[in-house]
Amino acid sequence: MGIRSLLSKLLARWVVDKQTNWSSRPVETQQQVFNYLLTSAKKTKFGIDHKFMSIQTHADYCRNVPIREYEGFHSYIEDIKRGDKNILWPGLPIYFAKTSGTTSGVKYIPITKASISHHINGAKDALLNYVYHTGKSDFLDLKMIFLSGSPVMEKKNGIFIGRLSGIVNHHVPSYLRGNQLPCFDTNCIEDWEQKLDQIVAETIEQPMSLISGIPPWVQMYFDRIETRTGKKMKDVFRSFSLLVYGGVNFEPYRKKLMNSIGKEIDTIETYPASEGFIAFQDQPNNAGLLLLLNSGVFYEFIPVDTYGSADQIRLTIGEVELGVNYALIMSTDAGLFAYSIGDTVKFVSKNPYRIVVTGRVKHFISAFGEHVIGEEVEQSMKETLAKHPEVSISEFTVAPQVAPADGLPYHEWFIEFIDEPTNFSQFASDLDVEMVRRNIYYKDLIVGNILRPLKVTPVPKGAFIEGMRKMGKLGGQNKSPRLSNDRKFVDAIFN
Repeated sequence: MGIRSLLSKLLARWVVDKQTNWSSRPVETQQQVFNYLLTSAKKTKFGIDHKFMSIQTHADYCRNVPIREYEGFHSYIEDIKRGDKNILWPGLPIYFAKTSGTTSGVKYIPITKASISHHINGAKDALLNYVYHTGKSDFLDLKMIFLSGSPVMEKKNGIFIGRLSGIVNHHVPSYLRGNQLPCFDTNCIEDWEQKLDQIVAETIEQPMSLISGIPPWVQMYFDRIETRTGKKMKDVFRSFSLLVYGGVNFEPYRKKLMNSIGKEIDTIETYPASEGFIAFQDQPNNAGLLLLLNSGVFYEFIPVDTYGSADQIRLTIGEVELGVNYALIMSTDAGLFAYSIGDTVKFVSKNPYRIVVTGRVKHFISAFGEHVIGEEVEQSMKETLAKHPEVSISEFTVAPQVAPADGLPYHEWFIEFIDEPTNFSQFASDLDVEMVRRNIYYKDLIVGNILRPLKVTPVPKGAFIEGMRKMGKLGGQNKSPRLSNDRKFVDAIFN
């Protein structure tokens, strides 16, 4: 057992003890964060504009600070980009995390000296929870691969600008840097496919124990290695034992990833975002993600069916219920207040508070009032694949066909199969049955002959990767939407 492995077990117990302390006092913990945020930002431009000095309760906060998406912070962000201080948070942020927005173009999400530690500690604590609950720590003594964006940044008016994963790369603890792959120069390669080839060359002979990344890009890495060696990952990396992922639902990718590995290995799910590190899987056999209530973020939750309406309700942690789909709202020590991150979550536990990510507020299909969400299509696909064990897929997305050349409209499922169904019509029928079972509005539309049953459209192997390449979104933190309320995405990548 190496020194990293040995020390990690001691640190893991300390981290879990602290975690148990705050997670057992959720309402009190969130109230402390709430008070800290208001006190810290009361003299900023945003705090003055929204009368932070007069806010005593959450009800006051709701009256003074409306829910905003990124566009609502545009003028404040522009002030900061010019170098103005004390706008959203005291001083200047140390970074802007540059992300792609769906309606607002490029977004610049502030990261402050106060908030950067939460991004680092979230990832670290996820690994330490794994060590604590499994007793496995030897992986820390071997090589670990992090598939991330480029750490190259530009500096403008005193603020560094880059991708979140690249920013975090600069803060990997020194005791892990000797184990980290790929090297800095390789990570700086902007072209994803060129970078991937270099990562393969750099890592293929190394004793790799852990890999971290978004599942579709991890799969590309595995495919390149298998093409080069003709071997499964277990035979290339004999010590490979842990896969850390986030960004998308893992289930559609699990079968192919594990097949590429050649055996089942442990996984850890994380929920990082540019706005904050939100949650991680704290127990290996529990699919729920521990919501980080003490990490500089005050959370509010709006039932999705009221989100954006005049009567939307903003709930705090003590008011949520299990099994309800909520829009996630964040107020952070990076200076974003009542910020709608665009994700939807559902609580699966209240002791402690654990969530699953169910989709995106704007990623849904409601062309006919059905309001189908990401969780429903992913669960339907999971159950259908279980009924058709001969089938495996690498990617899929769903879009409505509102005006077909003939017949009733329908939902069209674009699926990239690895192994195709022996009976396509039965596969599509089973998929439709699962959707009818999960969404009563969709069922009513099918039964009422407003929609016809869904259509499965197979796409060529590599079509999603080629489409993302065409759109300039190959690699890094980019991912395909699971579903859309129009056909812009599918038209962009398949036409």
